[in-house]
Order: sequence, then C-alpha cells, then structure tokens
Amino acid sequence: MQLLTPEQRETMLANGRHYQSDPDFEPKPVVKLFTPWGACTWLLTDLDPEDEDIASGLCDLGFGEPEIGSVRISEIESIRGPGGLRAERDANFVANETIGAHAARARIDGQILT
Repeated sequence: MQLLTPEQRETMLANGRHYQSDPDFEPKPVVKLFTPWGACTWLLTDLDPEDEDIASGLCDLGFGEPEIGSVRISEIESIRGPGGLRAERDANFVANETIGAHAARARIDGQILT
C-alpha cells in the first residue's frame, strides 16, 4: 500500500504552497499514518513544495508527547516492525477538525486518539 494516494499528495502539496503565502493557514489533516504494532501515529497536513519528501502535521511517536512537526515520508516508509510489518495509511480516516484542534486534544490525552 502506498502511504499517500496521488490525490492526497496533490492536496498536501497545495496545502504546502498555501502555507508559503499564509503562515497562519490551519488545514484539516489529509492523511493518518500509523504503525499497526505500536503507538506511532502521524496526522499529516502538507508536503513541502521544494522537497516533497518532507511532510508536516501532528506527530506522535508513542512517548506521551504528541507535537506539531515535520517528518520525512521516506523515513516512515523505512520503518519495519515485527515480521516485517510496515507503517500503514488509515484508509477510513476523514478529518473533522483542524490540525490545531487535533493537536490540542492530543496534548491533553497524551496521544492521538483519532
């Protein structure tokens, strides 16, 4: 499974271009990625138009401190779990609030619960 569909990639690039002209832009997450064997979860909003491997969003590595930040898609793709499991995209994820609202709740909960 590809971590990003072509449609998600286009939306995330458009969000990245929007950020360049409006730093206060706060979109809804476009994609949720996770490790099925562990507690890592990423709610990603955009891709850097100058380096499409860099995504931004809410990152939760399972240590109780989710934070807004950036990550390389290639790093997520390289993660291997037990039996060779890989990170996956939640095909059923649909964001119903902005990344800021997700981040605020995740900080209170100590994890992304979406």
